[in-house]
Amino acid sequence: MKATQLLHNLGQSIWLDNITRDLLDSGTLKRYIDELSVTGLTSNPTIFNHAIKNSAVYSSPIRRMFAEGKSGEALFFELALEDLTRAADLFRPIFDRTNGVDGWVSLEVSPLLAYDTTKTLAAAKELYARAARPNLLIKIPGTKEGLPAIEEAIFAGIPINVTLLFSSNHYLAAAEAFLRGIERRVEAGLKPNVGSVASVFVSRWDTEVTGKVSRTLNHKLGIAIAMRTYKAARDLLSSPRWHRIYNAGAYPQRLLWASTGTKDPTASDIMYVKALAAPFTVNTMPEATLKALANHKELGSILPANGGDCEEVLSRFADAGINIDTLAAQLQEKGARSFVESWNELMSQISSKASLLRKAAG
Repeated sequence: MKATQLLHNLGQSIWLDNITRDLLDSGTLKRYIDELSVTGLTSNPTIFNHAIKNSAVYSSPIRRMFAEGKSGEALFFELALEDLTRAADLFRPIFDRTNGVDGWVSLEVSPLLAYDTTKTLAAAKELYARAARPNLLIKIPGTKEGLPAIEEAIFAGIPINVTLLFSSNHYLAAAEAFLRGIERRVEAGLKPNVGSVASVFVSRWDTEVTGKVSRTLNHKLGIAIAMRTYKAARDLLSSPRWHRIYNAGAYPQRLLWASTGTKDPTASDIMYVKALAAPFTVNTMPEATLKALANHKELGSILPANGGDCEEVLSRFADAGINIDTLAAQLQEKGARSFVESWNELMSQISSKASLLRKAAG
């Protein structure tokens, strides 16, 4: 049995961290669903930038939209919604079968809004309404300014993927925003079953400290952070506060492991996947990691609910001069900056492609 099926049987959802029109048109995404136990999909500005830059399949729709007077951000979201609504329809049977627990796709608001609460909320409402798909999550970063927008979006009934979380404290802040939104819905007599995931980035921790700590600590920080966060999540999900909203009909916010592709070519290609196997969580994987996992036949142990030896490992990093809270803040800021850079490249890519197509047409 493929390790993808084993992971699915364990109770962890496998989501693909990629979207391209070629994946849809070729039937590859459908094959991943049927053969590799993929039950959802995530996207971000970097993914779309690569998709549009590296594929000719977008030329015709860009030409058409440009002729309709669309450009820049408006043109991009039109393209993205075309792709993601098609993907959402592929996952809809899973969404229906699991009563809305699984079968989601994600679309991110403009990363230029990461520090603007009001505009983030307005963008989330607009994109969700335009998609008109119940299984579309809107991605909002878990920045200080993003958290109030997350609460308000949940209260408005918009499913949210909280992105750019790097620590247990980041996760707990995102969970608090989700909880407040749900509790307000209960108080207002609204249905509380609004979907949400909290995306914790893993491998970027290890990339950041490579060369700054002894080699014995290589590839250990991201997993230790994830284990600490998993314990925090399990503790919170067992609390009376969460049980009250379960009783009112709410769905729990699930932890999602992001950035789980192995960056070090000398390490196992499924190192993070094996270490983070846990029921009622999501692992969103790049295509290369998904294919690598499918070539394996075993997984290993389940992530311990009590955090295992994470505190011992993290104390070793503290002894090596790594301040976890400071680094988490830096990683979140760096991640937001990276998405802005990809966004600007994406806008430039669309503009230059539209100009070339216009010149070619006459």
